[in-house]
This record gives sequence, C-alpha cells and structure tokens, in this order.
Amino acid sequence: MKFNYQARTKEGDVQMGIVEAASQEAALSILQKYGLFITYLEEVVLPPFYAQNIRFFRGVSRKDIVIFSRQLSIMFKAGIPLAEALMVMGRQTQNPDFREKIIKISEKVEGGTSFSQALQFYPKEFTSFYVNIVKSGEVGGKLSDSLNYLADHLEREYNLQTKIQGALVYPAFVLLLFFIVAVVMGILVLPGLISIVESAGQEISLITKIVIALSNFFEKSGWIVILAIIGLGIFFYRYFKTPEGKKIFDKYSLNIPGLGTLLKKIYLTRFAENLTTLIAAGLPIAKALEITSDVVGNEVYKSIILKTMDEVRKGEPISSALARYPETISPFFVQMTLVGEKSGQLDNILLYVVDFYQREVDSSVESFMKLLEPILIIFLGVVVGGLAVSLLLPLYQTIGTF
Repeated sequence: MKFNYQARTKEGDVQMGIVEAASQEAALSILQKYGLFITYLEEVVLPPFYAQNIRFFRGVSRKDIVIFSRQLSIMFKAGIPLAEALMVMGRQTQNPDFREKIIKISEKVEGGTSFSQALQFYPKEFTSFYVNIVKSGEVGGKLSDSLNYLADHLEREYNLQTKIQGALVYPAFVLLLFFIVAVVMGILVLPGLISIVESAGQEISLITKIVIALSNFFEKSGWIVILAIIGLGIFFYRYFKTPEGKKIFDKYSLNIPGLGTLLKKIYLTRFAENLTTLIAAGLPIAKALEITSDVVGNEVYKSIILKTMDEVRKGEPISSALARYPETISPFFVQMTLVGEKSGQLDNILLYVVDFYQREVDSSVESFMKLLEPILIIFLGVVVGGLAVSLLLPLYQTIGTF
C-alpha cells in the first residue's frame, strides 16, 4: 500500500512525499522513525483498470533524461538539497512513469541511500556510465560539477542522434508514399488497363508482359508477399537484437560503402565523448575505458576498447593500443590521443576530437541528403515512367490501328 504524506521536520520545514507500507499505522511508524511530525497521511487509491492510462507506449525517453540532468544540475548548484530537488522535479515531470521513478529515488535519498545507489535501481533509464559519473562526483565532493558534465554530455549525444534520425525521415517518407501509391495503382488502376491491353489483340512487348505477370501474381498472392516481408522484418529485427546477430550487424555495417564511413565517425565521436566525460569526472583511465565500452553502441568498437583497457592496465599508453586498429580507429584519433597523453590533458584534447567528428558527421549527413534526394527522384521516375510506358504504349498502338 502507498500513502501520500505531509509532515514537518524538527526544524519546522514542510516535507511531502509517498511512503510504502503494509498499513496506515505502519506508514506512520516509518515516518516517525525519521523524526517527522505527520500533519497529513492518506492512502493512494488507484483508479479501476478501465480508467487507467494505457501504458503500452509509455517509457522514459533520452530527452527526458537530458532535461532531468540539466534541471537537477541547476537546482543542486543553486543550493537546493538533493532530496528536495528530486521531489520537486518528480512533481513537475510530465511523463508518469518517470515521475514515479524520480519520486522513489527521492525517497531513497531521503532515507539515507546515496544518489548513485538509488539510480542503480533503474538501469534502463540510468546506465552504468551515468551512475559512475554521479558516484565520482559524490566521492570527490563535486556532485554539482558531475551533474553538469552529464547534462552537457547527454545534450550533445541527444543532438547528434536527433540529426541522424531527422536525416532518415525524408527517405522513409518518400519510400512509404511510393509503396502506398503502388498498392493503390495495383488495386484500382492496373487491372482495368491490363484488361484493355489484353482485349486489344495487339502484340505485347516484353516489359508489358512482365508488368501483367507481376500484377496477376500480386492480385492472387500479394497477401503472401506482404506477410513474408513482415515476417522477415520481424525475424531480422529480433535476430539483430541477439548478441550473435548484433555482432554480425555491427561488423558488416561498418563495411557498407558510404554508410560505413559515416558510422565510424559516429562511433569515434561517441567513444571520445564518453571517455573525456569520464576522465574529466575523475575516473581512472582503465575504468573509464571499461564503462565507455558498454555505451559506445557497436560490438567491434567495444571489443577494441576492452582490449585497449587490458593493455592500459599493463602500462601501455592508449594511443599505442589504438594504433593497432587502423581500419576502425583513424590515424587522426590516435595522434590526438598521443598528444593528450604527452601533455597530460587527454580530456581537453579529446574534446577537440569530439568537435571535429561532430562537424564531420554534420557535413556527411548533409551531403548524404543532397545525394539521396535526386537518387530517389530518379528511382521513382524510372519505376513510374516504365510502368506508364509498358501499359500506355499498347493502348496508343491499338488506337493507331483504327
């Protein structure tokens, strides 16, 4: 059972929140143990299932985490106690799932649990990277700075991801529109034109025969093709989510002409971004590499980073270990890492690397979009034009015979 409560501390401050207990008496006892004077205590009554909001598509987005980190950093820097700041943020958060998690974290912090330990109860929302940055700030007495590192880091990652997703919207929309038009033509337009062509008795060209055969096939067995495509899509989606499938996808996606180069820049940006944030927060380099390997997002790079971590623990510089992988780690990245190690400013030098690769990614995405647009137009023009010629040419030949 859950109970909403309002109480006053020994200093006279008002405190509100939710406590979980077996009964109202048990809730009262728990709160009194913390030295609180209860002024209000009422059970939380959940609405019936048909009145509750549907939760199928609810979750905590990356944007929610970014906003949470930035606001918490500002509030904590302003001198607001952590538990109070969390409670305030929990009440104002629009996402019901995230609101509930923040309030529970606040209660744990209020009960004496460290912030980093409280975050570990929600690994889907707060990664090992996030937790370790917070833990580093707690140990060094610089939680405000650590939260600020996190906010800056997550905003940069979020902006990068948004740009990439935005670049994929246009081609996805065009292909979806083409598919809808093709289905409508196949159902409403093609059967009538084909019947006219066949009844004319004219010699039919090869391309027209192909179109007629495809139309007849899809008219009789189109639903099988659609189900097969959906089934294959689900199979590959689930397979590439498995450890084995992800390794295969991550390996071969880096070798796709054009796209592979862009992906390498994205992963190198993520590698440098995460590593510099962890080092700046005060984590040892080997530990920073271990955490970075979990969040880089590609199994090939994860393997390289873990091998680099082993070499670093043996006393070898990061640059020397990374130089063994010229196909995935660029010479520029290795050289900048070497400069950072020699100057003792690895975190600052890696920030230059992040800035460089972010500009490269932006430029590559822009070039990709400029190239993709005419390719899609040519593709659609060839398909639609070929379809029109294959069906209209026999009609013109028929008209010409009269």
